[in-house]
Amino acid sequence: MSRPGDIQLRHITRDTVREVCALEVRDEQKQYVAANALSIAQAHFEPSAVFRAVYRGEKPIGFIQWRTAEHPRVAFLWRFMIDRGHQSTGYGSAALALALHEMQSHGFEVVETSVAPGPSSPLQFYLAQGFIDCQQTTPSGEWLLRRAL
Repeated sequence: MSRPGDIQLRHITRDTVREVCALEVRDEQKQYVAANALSIAQAHFEPSAVFRAVYRGEKPIGFIQWRTAEHPRVAFLWRFMIDRGHQSTGYGSAALALALHEMQSHGFEVVETSVAPGPSSPLQFYLAQGFIDCQQTTPSGEWLLRRAL
C-alpha cells in the first residue's frame, strides 16, 4: 500500500504527457482549476514557469505548476490538482510539501496562490497547509493566499 511518503514530483516528458493530461478532478471541482493540457501549454509561454507531474510510485496522480510572482523572492502557485481517484489520501499535502521545498531551494521566501470561493473550492485545503487569507482579491475576483517558506 502506498503512503504519502511515496509521492514524487517528476518532469513531464513526451512519454508521460498524455497520461498527465488525462488526469481530472471531481466534476464539482472543475470550475476551480484548468485542465492540465491548458496549464502545460500556458507554462511554455511563461519564462519563469515550473511544472511537474505528481507521482505515486510509477503512476502520475496529479499536477503542480508555479512561477515567479511580481516580486523576485515570491513564488506563485499557479495550478495544483490531484486526480479524483487519489484525493483525501494525504497525497496532495505530500505533493505540496515537496513543491514548497523545491521553491525554497530556488531562493523563494514566500508562496502565494489564489482561489475562488465556493462549495468545492480548495480554500480549506490551503488554509490547512499553512496559507493565510491576505484579505485581498485578484483582478479575476479570486482570494489571495500567502505562506512563508
